[in-house]
Amino acid sequence: MCSAIWAVNTHRVAISNHRLVSFVDRKVTFRWRDSAHENEQRVMTLSLDEFLRRFLLHLLPDGFVRIRNFGFLANRRRSTFLPLCFQLLGSAPQTEQDTPGTKDSSDLWFCPKCAAPMVVVDRLTAAEMQLRSPPLVTAVA
Repeated sequence: MCSAIWAVNTHRVAISNHRLVSFVDRKVTFRWRDSAHENEQRVMTLSLDEFLRRFLLHLLPDGFVRIRNFGFLANRRRSTFLPLCFQLLGSAPQTEQDTPGTKDSSDLWFCPKCAAPMVVVDRLTAAEMQLRSPPLVTAVA
């Protein structure tokens, strides 16, 4: 087995080690859960290049960290504590209708590279933001 693949997975990045089944002839076999069919466990074999491409899609860019919500933003407590926080702060949660269409320059974000103000070009729904693997691009000779 290729120790490089097994050693790369630390801190629960993209695929846990126990899901990796084998590495033979530059092909990686791993277990996955098929949520479309009642979370049935299945086995998939991919070429090493495709496996690494998919794995590397899960790595975060420099400066980004994985965090989980905790405290009053934790999933179990959010619906109870978030309204309480707004009440204690004396404000109401803003809805999209409450948000004014124009913002002054103090509300803008600034580009970390050139320091120019950044503007909202488009707003995406949660469904639109779901990450999908880009299609595999092959070189045309």
